[in-house]
Amino acid sequence: MRLLATTPETEEFLQQWYSDSEYIIAHTSGSTGKPKEIRLLKSDMIASADATNRFFSIGPDSRLVCPLSASYIAGKMMIVRAIRADATLEMLTPSNRLELHGDITLLPVVPSQIGSLVNLNGVNVENLIVGGAPLTADMEKKLISYPSNSYATYGMTETCSHVALRKVGEPMFEALPGVSFSIDEKQRLQLELPQFSFKRLSTNDIVELHTPTSFRWLGRYDNVVNSGGIKLFPEEIERELTPFVKGDFYLCGLPHPLWGEQLVMCVTPDTVVDRHAMEIVIPHYRLPKQTIVLPAFQYTSTGKLRRTLDEQQKL
Repeated sequence: MRLLATTPETEEFLQQWYSDSEYIIAHTSGSTGKPKEIRLLKSDMIASADATNRFFSIGPDSRLVCPLSASYIAGKMMIVRAIRADATLEMLTPSNRLELHGDITLLPVVPSQIGSLVNLNGVNVENLIVGGAPLTADMEKKLISYPSNSYATYGMTETCSHVALRKVGEPMFEALPGVSFSIDEKQRLQLELPQFSFKRLSTNDIVELHTPTSFRWLGRYDNVVNSGGIKLFPEEIERELTPFVKGDFYLCGLPHPLWGEQLVMCVTPDTVVDRHAMEIVIPHYRLPKQTIVLPAFQYTSTGKLRRTLDEQQKL
């Protein structure tokens, strides 16, 4: 690996990587609770890195640029990919104002960095991967107009970064080499990972399985709203509502005396909702029955939205 730019977090990770320990300490994102410390086997991280390198044909002539912190799994894995491929790597200080140059083989970003990315000129990004949180419709439109192969990622800390990629503008996630999928009785995704030490991993993600190596993501099992016996997937409906909403919003469920739960929309004070246009296009049962204005949304340390409402916010 040729390291052209580094950060203190990168140097700390390299010390761990080249130590005698068989594992690396990492932390989960905390999207469904408090972040927890986990131990990732280096052998599993190598398996993940090799799969990504094969997918993107990363080798000694490749240049990888990472504007994400090596404190998190996304940054750690960029380092491992560069080591395994003997590629050139530049680790940048994380920022929502990206300063890039030249030809880049692989660039990972989080959604908040997309705004500055699409305004760059004279930079050739061959492959772009976006992780950390689901993409909004507006983000997808921006990335489709950008001259690169852009992908949304699916994965988690436990799988050492992504195990599937979805080409921006297309509905299906496709498995990385060596990975396959199945679902359980509740339609939750099961990961088949023979090259990893744990071989198999259950998730809380509800999917529509297309083939053993492709699926359409519907949402988190934890977030499903059961209203009158109908299961509503907030993340899926949010994509349908985006054209009718200007500003930040999300959907979640609240108890209802008759239907069990009802779908509600949470917005910030400056969000504008075209309810009339929404009601013409969206089926009634998929429409939020109440709007709650919040002063601000809550996020995890890695930028993932917290969809919970405390008792004061429910009023």
